[in-house]
Amino acid sequence: MRLGGNVFYNGTDPEEYALLHVKKGYGAALCPDFISLDDSAKLQEFKAVMKEHDIVIAEVGAWCNPLHPDKEQAEANVQHMIKRLCLAEELEACTCVNILGTKQTATWFGPHKDCYSEAFFEECVKLSQRIIDAVNPTHTKLSFEMMPYCFLDCPQEYLRFLKAVDRKAAAVHLDICNTMNNPRRFYNNGEFIRETVGLLKDQIVTMHLKDIALVEDSLTAAFEEVLIGTGGIEYKVLMEEIAKLPVDTPAMLEHLETEEEYDKAAEATLNFAKSAGLHKEGMCWVK
Repeated sequence: MRLGGNVFYNGTDPEEYALLHVKKGYGAALCPDFISLDDSAKLQEFKAVMKEHDIVIAEVGAWCNPLHPDKEQAEANVQHMIKRLCLAEELEACTCVNILGTKQTATWFGPHKDCYSEAFFEECVKLSQRIIDAVNPTHTKLSFEMMPYCFLDCPQEYLRFLKAVDRKAAAVHLDICNTMNNPRRFYNNGEFIRETVGLLKDQIVTMHLKDIALVEDSLTAAFEEVLIGTGGIEYKVLMEEIAKLPVDTPAMLEHLETEEEYDKAAEATLNFAKSAGLHKEGMCWVK
């Protein structure tokens, strides 16, 4: 496992960006906003600097709704994804990641009844094939986050999706918290973690790390994100399962607001890793 997270950098210097990760002990990094296909020299410099410091470029985000009900907006988002996958390929990042999208318009990620339909499934398959075939990547993968608001909420459905896509460049982005869409699963998440990693481990290229808790005074099931170690995710189990993945697999802390929170989350994660028998070798945590 290569831990990574936000380093709160607002500059444009690849060396400075890399050194902030070294300072934090991070072995994986996000592609920053100052890197794009429009500046080939800066892109190649960034790629070389990260390699020099043994920092894996974990993901190029393509955050948008490629299945927007408005066809013009959807097409613009698909083109954005193709461009971001091209960037991930140039950087030899582990993945270009997005969510499948949604048929609602209030948000770019939220719930809609059609997101569980077979028609939506088929549309997602064709979308993935189109994006992958437009780039034909050999150094990176296209992945979609597991989410609570569509069919990608369990490993069985992800495997069905990958089989239907039928492309070597299609892979899994693992986010256990995003699969927690009911209390029964949440309270038995250790078992669910083992099942999920066991079924998907050969396809997992990156993951996000966070923690969640049930809102105790809500009459209907509601979850909130909290600092790692203060919620209900069985992190020792998660670390034991992560240790079964390739040692370079990035695990990225996310959705925290301050540098102090990221530091606390990193410390908690590594304490769980140690309790699961992992130790640091170079920039990786291994069993």
